[in-house]
Amino acid sequence: MQAKRSAPKQAGKRPAKKSATTLVDYDALAAAPLRTDPYPFVIAKDIIAADIAADVEADFPEMDKPGSIPVSKLDYGPAFADFVEELKSDRFRSAIADKFGVDLADKEILVTARGQMRITDGNIHTDTPEKLITILIYFNRDWADRRSALRILRGGEDLEDYVEEAPPLLGTMVAFKVTDNCWHGHTEMQGQRKSIQMNYLSGVKLRGKHQPLHRLKGQLRRAWKRWKAGR
Repeated sequence: MQAKRSAPKQAGKRPAKKSATTLVDYDALAAAPLRTDPYPFVIAKDIIAADIAADVEADFPEMDKPGSIPVSKLDYGPAFADFVEELKSDRFRSAIADKFGVDLADKEILVTARGQMRITDGNIHTDTPEKLITILIYFNRDWADRRSALRILRGGEDLEDYVEEAPPLLGTMVAFKVTDNCWHGHTEMQGQRKSIQMNYLSGVKLRGKHQPLHRLKGQLRRAWKRWKAGR
């Protein structure tokens, strides 16, 4: 079923496109250290250049339903459009490739967005081998209740066993290499939480039976967690 498109934003006359150097703060990306325990990841703050961050956030697609939706199926304003194009640029690709020491040349890119969260959306999981690098960028001005910070986890059982967490605040970026142990998740919440996810795809094609198995494993982990909590 195709996602319902939101009404186009009335952004007025499209502003002149900013130069590529003003969209992503490459200095912030370069300064963020690559950590390798328990798997390679980077957390960078203020990755959206300061002079355009407010415009990008204002032009984020209006999403009133949960789920991850390709940005190609959404409507949004020009500043957000320009920012997404910069993320897909060769310069950003090169910066991520250098940071993780991987070859991203000619790797296909997938960009999706989320605007609303369900209680189950933050459950512990790993990304599938179809993805080589996962990049998450957040677009929320406030984080009043201190929930839903993405946690880099040591394993797949305990959300409290984490090495670092990233608040979903405007401009925060989390990027990680997809590995067998790239466990991550966040505490439960329901409501607005704006983010985009960009993946450089590995080229690995999972056979159809593996995708339901991945989901089943997640469901079993959640059932086990609820059972333990109720003992």
